[in-house]
Amino acid sequence: MIEVTMHDGAVIEAEVQGTGPDLLLPVNPHPATGTRAEEMLKWGADPALGRSLIEGLSGHYRVIAFDYEGHIQQTPKPDTLTPANISSDFLAIADAAGALRFAYYGYSWLALSGMQLALRTNRLSALIMGGFPPIEGPYKEMLRVTAATYEMAASPAASSPDTGNVWDGNADEFDWSTVEVTMSEAQTKQFVTLYQSLQDFEDHAVQSSISCPRLCFAGSADRIEYGERWGNVTVNIAGPLLNQHHELEALGWKVSVLEGLDHTGAMQAAKVLPLLRPWLDSKLLSI
Repeated sequence: MIEVTMHDGAVIEAEVQGTGPDLLLPVNPHPATGTRAEEMLKWGADPALGRSLIEGLSGHYRVIAFDYEGHIQQTPKPDTLTPANISSDFLAIADAAGALRFAYYGYSWLALSGMQLALRTNRLSALIMGGFPPIEGPYKEMLRVTAATYEMAASPAASSPDTGNVWDGNADEFDWSTVEVTMSEAQTKQFVTLYQSLQDFEDHAVQSSISCPRLCFAGSADRIEYGERWGNVTVNIAGPLLNQHHELEALGWKVSVLEGLDHTGAMQAAKVLPLLRPWLDSKLLSI
């Protein structure tokens, strides 16, 4: 276990396990327990997801795991959670772990953060984006959703189970019109800051600047329609991978669509590991 200072002076712990090529993995090494675990199960999430991924990958790779999402919830960065600062934090973790070159896998907003990292360093040996498309990303839609969430967090009427990042739920089993928000203003504002900073980002235009091997994937049912309280926004993650499949491949991406899975379903270790391990092996272990 190592401790690393982030851009705002807060400290995060990272766990290093296994041997082989370095892999930066922003997941919680410690399974959730108690009420938090029960809440995650309600949403169809795995309380031990991070541990399952670490154990599934550390046989061939030196996994550097760190709970970045948990870190920013515990020490919010309402005005500084920008792509540049996130990339700086990830590089600081790689430096502290002695990883000169490393692969990176992130899911959801941590996937888009991985692409931002790839644009700011030549140290990536491979990039895997799960649950967020490399092109046609829903940056405008997510700004509207996170801004609405921030406004609800500022309201004294907010009261409900904490759902973390607002789109990591099961759209088929949860009624978004009934959700309240109990995250603090600082916790929700940091996501507004992130998406505000990406409003002028042109994901098509930067593709030629990413030179490492790259894989993207999402569930075919990864599409969430938010209700009136969120501005009737639709966040369509699967669409670009389904509709621009050939374009993505021409841009250098290996594309995989997991049939029938929504955003939560496609992040589960049982679905992710059979995809990640052979692809990483073919790109990194054959060198």
